[in-house]
Amino acid sequence: MEEIFLPIIVCGMLFIGMPWLIFHYVTKWKQAPKITDEDEKLLDELHLLARRMEERLQTVERIVAADNPDFRPHRPQEPGEFTFDRRN
Repeated sequence: MEEIFLPIIVCGMLFIGMPWLIFHYVTKWKQAPKITDEDEKLLDELHLLARRMEERLQTVERIVAADNPDFRPHRPQEPGEFTFDRRN
């Protein structure tokens, strides 16, 4: 009796179970929320604001360092350390 049920179960898993599982996750993947144009514009705007704030912070640190020779910023000053130009 087991000789009959085992091939039926294996064929059922291969031809019904696997495609159902694959199609289930494909439809879930397609229904997943995607980034909208508005979200992308907001991210670009925030990126520009962050760059402007970084430039302002560097300016303030240079002014304070010019007034107080003992002042040391709490972050690295090397220009190659951070790159803000790279986009993903």
